[in-house]
Amino acid sequence: MSFPRSRTALFIIATLFATSACGGGGSLPSGAPQAGGAPPAFEAGKGVVPADNTSILKELTKDVVIGSTVDASNGDMGPRAISIAPETYGLKKGQLLVCNFEDKAGTVGNGTTLEVLDSTPGSKATRFYQGAAIQGCDGDAISQSNSVLAAGLMSHEVVEFAIPYGGTKYKLAKKYGSPIESPLADSVQLGAHEYAAEYAFVGDSKTGSLIDFSVNGFGHPNALQAVTGFAVNSKAPGHRLGPSGMQYVSKGDTVYVVDGVTNTIVAVTGVANLLEKDEIVVQPGGKTFDCKQKKFTCAHLVLAGKPLDGPLASALLPNGNLIVANTLGTANMLVELTPAGTVLDTKVVDTNGTQGVFGLVASGKSDSNTVLFYTDTNDNSVHELER
Repeated sequence: MSFPRSRTALFIIATLFATSACGGGGSLPSGAPQAGGAPPAFEAGKGVVPADNTSILKELTKDVVIGSTVDASNGDMGPRAISIAPETYGLKKGQLLVCNFEDKAGTVGNGTTLEVLDSTPGSKATRFYQGAAIQGCDGDAISQSNSVLAAGLMSHEVVEFAIPYGGTKYKLAKKYGSPIESPLADSVQLGAHEYAAEYAFVGDSKTGSLIDFSVNGFGHPNALQAVTGFAVNSKAPGHRLGPSGMQYVSKGDTVYVVDGVTNTIVAVTGVANLLEKDEIVVQPGGKTFDCKQKKFTCAHLVLAGKPLDGPLASALLPNGNLIVANTLGTANMLVELTPAGTVLDTKVVDTNGTQGVFGLVASGKSDSNTVLFYTDTNDNSVHELER
């Protein structure tokens, strides 16, 4: 099904004022287009430099444990995705929302809880929600309109929680199913303007698709498979890779997508204009793209190959750069890069040799006050990297 291109004006208004639901709020250089053209950061051949070549990761030398994510009632553990509340409404500004992917016995994909922690050391997890609707919880987000979304790899759906008008507590408001089949890891991102469309972006590890839908009553409310062709590995839940780690940047109207199968990071530009099924098709290998509406939206390769090795989660830094977490090779290695694909630094944050870092989120307003939170399934905790 297609929609008239005249609707794009509304969507562009929405995304121009958007911020990442997983923190950071970074942006590409000013002057980046809001349609399908590549933002200046990707046009290295024309001599345009990235927004910031300063390595933030190199400066984050102190690792602090924020707290355990183990659910106090049923023992769920195995933290995956992590988000930061942007405002105080239901949740408090700065609180952390974390998915548990495992049950008390450590069975991967059986976790059914969302936990909330304050972002200070010594915090205690409190349950936000428990239920089969989010079984295999591996993605979450908090919107600018204060909705909460959670993705369940094993429940095969994304669930929205909202506070009813006049209420004070979150309630399950909606479930998003087909064409969502196996939403993967840290994969729900949103961006919004108060009076325009607010969109969620979901990576699907079965179909290799990027799926989007509006969550605030504007735009198209039904899940749309807008981009397809990303590689997937179809392995057991604990080793699943595919399109994940979505991060939204308002300038350029761009969503970054990580694919751990092809070891690529892709920028989809002009996402406000994604209105047709399979509008962009990723070609085999993940480096080239068939864009049906190039004037409005397209995809561009940011980085391929080493040091990427099975990347899954990502974080957007306030300066517009990215940090991704590898799941293969050197366990628990973080990779920092610019929007142009220049690698700035790598860091191993857990040296026990077993992969455990599956969730990342950054917070701050400048290079000097940026911090990075990560989840670690090896100790079932949230950590903070700081100066």
